[in-house]
Amino acid sequence: MCEAEPPLICTLVQEVSPGGELDPLPKTPMRAAFVAAVTASALLAAGFAPAAAEAPGAIIAVQPEPAGWHGMARGSVVEYWMTDSAGTLRPASGALFLPDGDAPATGWPILAYDHGTSGSGPGCGGQADPELAPLPRQRGAEDAFIKRFVDQGYAVVAPDYLGLGRFETGPHPYLEVRSEASATIDLVRAARAADPNLSRTWSVLGISQGGHAALSTAHVQQSYAPELDFRGTVAVDPASDVEKVLPFVGPELPEIPVLSSATSFVVSILAGLRATHPEADVDSYLTPLGRSLVDAAGDRCLDEIIASVKGLSARDLLARPLTGLRDVLAAYMTLPTSGYDAPILLTMNVTDTIVPSPLHAALVAQFAANGVDQQVIPGTGQHGSISPEQRAAIDAFLDRVHAAPPQR
Repeated sequence: MCEAEPPLICTLVQEVSPGGELDPLPKTPMRAAFVAAVTASALLAAGFAPAAAEAPGAIIAVQPEPAGWHGMARGSVVEYWMTDSAGTLRPASGALFLPDGDAPATGWPILAYDHGTSGSGPGCGGQADPELAPLPRQRGAEDAFIKRFVDQGYAVVAPDYLGLGRFETGPHPYLEVRSEASATIDLVRAARAADPNLSRTWSVLGISQGGHAALSTAHVQQSYAPELDFRGTVAVDPASDVEKVLPFVGPELPEIPVLSSATSFVVSILAGLRATHPEADVDSYLTPLGRSLVDAAGDRCLDEIIASVKGLSARDLLARPLTGLRDVLAAYMTLPTSGYDAPILLTMNVTDTIVPSPLHAALVAQFAANGVDQQVIPGTGQHGSISPEQRAAIDAFLDRVHAAPPQR
């Protein structure tokens, strides 16, 4: 059980950790109906393409939601244009939450919230359409966490990420640095276009995959969105250095319980890599079963992917080692370890078994060697959990980096 609060992704961790029991939710028919509706009405399926005047962060639609949506009083769905890793405009969705009352004269500062691993298919992001999110019993803890920051006076934006929202744009490019960052930054732009009460000042916070996304965002924000006033990054147990481990995975790898529990993540990575890098010939590394699992992953959320690979190992999935994908994996998912221009707070659980402690340590060491402005707050909880001490450090960090008044 997760003892730290809030246990944002501990339920999910228990399901993918060795010995954890999977409890798939009976939601597949609802998601299938959702995808069918989106496919029938979505902009791309209707032959709609962005006008020449459209730009990253341009609004497609804003849908105010009733009080109580995500447990908050003032929320909206934002559909917007973002760029993928090739620089092509793609439709995406996310959520915007506003504090109560009137905005300060300088506008509400923005906090972007990047969620953790949720799958590869439409509706899996859970921000624009929370009723379709995987593991909805986890939804309440995440909403409560976001609400803390809204109550502190931040306008919170929460992207679904490319492919996980209201548009069927192909498999989500899981752990792809560029599209995670552009999904986040372009939603900040869209939210500001939707509401003039939002300032230019912003920061980003993410957990697990979201920590990877937050760091990706922090690294490119200066060049990608110089018009914004970026203040800092909070990354909770960020995925990192996975690309250094994956090339060693292959059919001859011994069956180690902690590795077999990661099969769902390997499938998700390969589904995204195959969609964005067809030249890598990912299928040539897969067994027939592996190809069928990667094919199916693009329409599935994480709980469904976990169920599909339960009891399987690398030898069931892979026909040969992933060594030949080393370079393309590095380009796809490596977190930069230098070139950040704003402070970073890392909260890391040394008992993490999803992103093991040595990977956390490697990231911290690389940041330190490159002079990155980082603060590290260790913990002893499960992956993604936040202790009271870490929570206090997050609040203090955000207060510090936002101490200077927001900018319009």
